[in-house]
Amino acid sequence: MEPLKVSAKSIPNSVAGAITTVIKENGVAELQAIGAAAINQAVKAIAIARGFLAPSGINLVCIPAFVDVLINDEERTAMKFTLEPRNISNINED
Repeated sequence: MEPLKVSAKSIPNSVAGAITTVIKENGVAELQAIGAAAINQAVKAIAIARGFLAPSGINLVCIPAFVDVLINDEERTAMKFTLEPRNISNINED
């Protein structure tokens, strides 16, 4: 699966819509962002997507990690956000 690439100019609501679609179709989504401004937009999009999915009973879980990517023959470090759904009804069970 190809990650959704988020830039500093990405609109969080649009990215959140894409996250929601990918989660519903594939069960997992991955975002990739390079730089503070892009990471900020990605985190906002994740928060918005959680709100989009909550009425369906889905709690979105985020697993952040670093990943090395090659851009124009130059290695860069990106943030990778793996997003997985968790059924809300399972959260409150002891």
